[in-house]
Amino acid sequence: MKRRVLITGGAGFIGVNAAHRFMAKGWRVSVLDDLSRKGTESNIAWLKRQGAVDFVRGDLRDGALAERWVRARRDGLELVLHLAAQVAVTTSVEDPRTDFEKNALASLNILEAVRKSGRKPFTLYSSTNKVYGGMEHVKVALRRGRWSYVGLPKGVSEAEPIDFHSPYGCSKGAADQYFRDYRRIYGLPTVVFRQSCIYGPHQHGNEDQGWLAHFMKQALAGKGVTVYGDGRQVRDALFVEDLVGAFEAAYLRRGKAAGRIYNVGGGPGSTLSLRELLAWIGARSGRRLPVSWGAWRPGDQKVYVSDIRLIGRELGWRPATGLPQGLERLWSWLAGR
Repeated sequence: MKRRVLITGGAGFIGVNAAHRFMAKGWRVSVLDDLSRKGTESNIAWLKRQGAVDFVRGDLRDGALAERWVRARRDGLELVLHLAAQVAVTTSVEDPRTDFEKNALASLNILEAVRKSGRKPFTLYSSTNKVYGGMEHVKVALRRGRWSYVGLPKGVSEAEPIDFHSPYGCSKGAADQYFRDYRRIYGLPTVVFRQSCIYGPHQHGNEDQGWLAHFMKQALAGKGVTVYGDGRQVRDALFVEDLVGAFEAAYLRRGKAAGRIYNVGGGPGSTLSLRELLAWIGARSGRRLPVSWGAWRPGDQKVYVSDIRLIGRELGWRPATGLPQGLERLWSWLAGR
């Protein structure tokens, strides 16, 4: 019997890339998505053209639906990737209840559905670095025109205390801890990935989320962008294919990964500021991207860089795609749509 993977949010940017990888490797792929996010309909249409995929349109806030979906796909079930989420801090501030339902409640529903299925597939949660909050206690300084940590040359490790900031941070953080605890209380083999900036093909970025794709889309459309803060904020960036590779690494070493939390990103070797991306776009397109400036937004860290040594040691994973190559691939995909 062929192995099966269930992917929630499988029509989203990360989900469609993960689904495609597992389909190509001969897995039976089952996707659940409510198609509420812009670009998901075109993503699922593209995925269906790549091969046989079992797709259900549904909302994980409905616990009964989640249980039916998992129970009907028990045969051969080896892996669950919970990627569905409300993904924008700004949206969570505007509507914290919906944010809670789509992140915390939906995550509890999928955990309960898996627990009640009678099987114990390896179950991965796509969390966020926002669970660490603003990290105001960590010193930062301007160096060479960008913000950088003072005293954290390898980035933020998993030992950093969690300190949820914004409704989004609270809802994702609550789910993060539920996934960890279901390993302790129910023996479900779970793993949590606290992800940094992920980018790549099939990303339909906007002002609130997916900033690399958003800036590039605006440039290709001949439009401008708004930069909140001073533009010297720095993030580590990870190409989506490398993230999916980390999913695979966790599954292959699931005996080690079960119950663990990993920071996952490009690490110190793959960092970018907003101003540096603007410069890259200007050089790539041959014209300056118009910029307007706004105030800092709640929870926007001046720096976030993942320390990825733990996942490297325990799962043998490291990023393979350099930032110049990854940016060019995203630009080419967006230009060719």
